This record gives sequence, C-alpha cells and structure tokens, in this order.
Amino acid sequence: MTKPASTKAAKAETPWGRAVVLEEAKVAQRAGDRRFTSVVQLLETDAGEQLVRFAYMGEGSIRRGTVTLRRRDLERVRGSLKAGSALASAFGWGQT
Repeated sequence: MTKPASTKAAKAETPWGRAVVLEEAKVAQRAGDRRFTSVVQLLETDAGEQLVRFAYMGEGSIRRGTVTLRRRDLERVRGSLKAGSALASAFGWGQT
C-alpha cells in the first residue's frame, strides 16, 4: 500500500535531523507466528535532501532495527508504487 503525502505530513527523526515523510509503502509480513509490517519511506530534510528509510512496524509504531525484505516482498513494494512515484524514482524504478 502506498501513502502519498497528506496535508499534514508526518515527521521523522534521522541522523541528519528532522525530516518530513513525503511518501511511504507498507508490506505486511509474517514469519512463523510473528506478524509485522515493513515500511519504505521517502523523507525530505529541512535542507531539501531526500532520504529513503527502511523500517518495520510492530503494534502500530515505527521501530528502528534491521529490516529484511524477501525478493517477493521487495517486488510487492515496487508493485504498490504508482507510476511516476517519487519513491519509485528514488530507486530508479520505472525509468528507461
């Protein structure tokens, strides 16, 4: 599922300072009995630099830590992004 920027953009803390979430894609995953959601976000700092953040959600909040995506999950992220998406563009997806 892709979520474009809303009128009240979510904020994110990064090692480079505060950033705004411009776009995000979420993929629900399961490993055994554990259920979680991997999140890929396009962020923009106050200085205008764009960053891509990989995170996971457990019980509704973003968590820091290693994010592991299976190839099929990465394809689901890619498939959830709309043509011309800024997040897709950050990966070079959809460019010829």
